[in-house]
Amino acid sequence: MQPCSRREFAFTSEAVHQARWQCTFIQLFALCIPLLFLSGCGHLFFYPSKGQVITPDQIGLQYEDVYLTTPDGETLHGWLLAAEGEPRGTLYFLHGNAENISTHIASVMWLPAEGYQVFLLDYRGYGRSTGKPDIAPALVDVETGYHWLLQHPQTQPLPLFILGQSLGGALAITFAAQQMPDLQKQVAGLVIDSAFASYRDIAREKLGQFWLTWALQHPLSWLIPDRYAPIDHVAALSPTPLLILHSDQDEVVPQHHGVKLFETAGPPKMFLSTHTGHNATFTKRQNRNQVLHFMKLVGSESGDPPSFGLKQARLFP
Repeated sequence: MQPCSRREFAFTSEAVHQARWQCTFIQLFALCIPLLFLSGCGHLFFYPSKGQVITPDQIGLQYEDVYLTTPDGETLHGWLLAAEGEPRGTLYFLHGNAENISTHIASVMWLPAEGYQVFLLDYRGYGRSTGKPDIAPALVDVETGYHWLLQHPQTQPLPLFILGQSLGGALAITFAAQQMPDLQKQVAGLVIDSAFASYRDIAREKLGQFWLTWALQHPLSWLIPDRYAPIDHVAALSPTPLLILHSDQDEVVPQHHGVKLFETAGPPKMFLSTHTGHNATFTKRQNRNQVLHFMKLVGSESGDPPSFGLKQARLFP
């Protein structure tokens, strides 16, 4: 494959992610209708791809392949992107529901130039990772990657951040809550982009958009397990600093999901309304700058976490 520019790759990746989300919910109602009297459609939130679209070196990034083994014996694959220059911190990136890290790298490929090393992990079933994805196993995968990062010499003693996008944001919230209060000592801040508040609620909304399933949106949505709904866990993140970003133009996961998460979360927290398509937040420089400033603010060695609780915040002029 020929090298391509980071800008060209970012816009191609955005279109792929939005198309895959729509396919997921077509799959959801098509497969759940025969299962009306069964339970457990959580795996339908995952739309993995095995094919590798690009590697970091093709967009000018230094990296190393990482292979991890989960407690239940699956092999996970990830990339550790090297920071350019003196490292400022480490970011653990949890991607959305479709494709794999070779397309989602578009959301974080700008961070190494800002001095951040980035660890991207493919959940089981994605890319080179083995196994079949579902919500609970994906949380095991997230935990496996997290503990590897904590023990990796290159991440110490740098501040650690978690960035979850879309489905990855939902997983990040629940995972982080499960790790409290120890996570507060290890993670400087969490950034959640375009996440939904509830698996069941987003499924019901999407089913309601199709004429074929409009009348069945409520009974079908109850097939979706909601034990790990982010809205039930986000309050437990406090006092870990939290930044929630959500676009007012997001047609895949409407902004009210992000607002609901923000209103339920405890301090310190910030909400930033953006203006892009789904998963396209970081194609805009102003959004990247806001996240950089947040990480600088909460990653400093000043002791106590900053005190803020602002909605529609701009972190600097």
